[in-house]
Amino acid sequence: MNRRSLPRRNTLSSVRSRLSSEKKDLFPVFLKLDQQCCLVVGAGKTAEEKIPTLLACGARVSVVAPSATAAIKNWARAGKLGWMQRIFEPEDLNDALLCVVATPSKVVNRTAFQEAQRRGILCNVVHDGANCNFYYPAVVRRGPLQIAVSTAGHSGALAQRLRQELETQFGPEWATWLRWLGEARSSLYDDPLSPRQRRTLLHKLAGKKKQEEFFRRWGAASESQTTKRQQPRERRT
Repeated sequence: MNRRSLPRRNTLSSVRSRLSSEKKDLFPVFLKLDQQCCLVVGAGKTAEEKIPTLLACGARVSVVAPSATAAIKNWARAGKLGWMQRIFEPEDLNDALLCVVATPSKVVNRTAFQEAQRRGILCNVVHDGANCNFYYPAVVRRGPLQIAVSTAGHSGALAQRLRQELETQFGPEWATWLRWLGEARSSLYDDPLSPRQRRTLLHKLAGKKKQEEFFRRWGAASESQTTKRQQPRERRT
């Protein structure tokens, strides 16, 4: 490898000092955002990339920005979100549970973050780890199954690579199997079993042997059905 492609020692020291601000481990959590107010400050391409995940979770999304991309304008016209066509104001954070900031102005980004902190609102300033209460992980989604990968801001490229590797390991058939497990779990709770018996059966159903049996019998069909369901959504906005 060309030595010039490697970071210099003084550069590595700078990186260490910048990342050392994460003195505590991050708390992994999946939030329920259904009908919760979420504010997005900015309406450019970066904000456009962050909004679909919020909408998919059922969040009530409000966007504030003087101008917006065509996609965000279309979502606003369709009633999927609210767009306030002006600059950010602190009152925009009223009732918000979560805030995502993605503007080209460092002053606006810092102001929005500081206001969110003053009000106790979780905030993420995109591409600015120092002004974040949370990071966006790289996520593998297989129906109810979600596997999130975070490097705490150290390397988004590595998180994306790991996501791609996990996508090959966890195929579409996992979505069908997990839904089956959920139905089986509900049935077991309807039966008059002791907690120990129920726990034993639940672990047996989720075991490697049962998984392989399910995939041999239903895996191919499940993958085909899942692929067909996903085909209309291949085009990304």
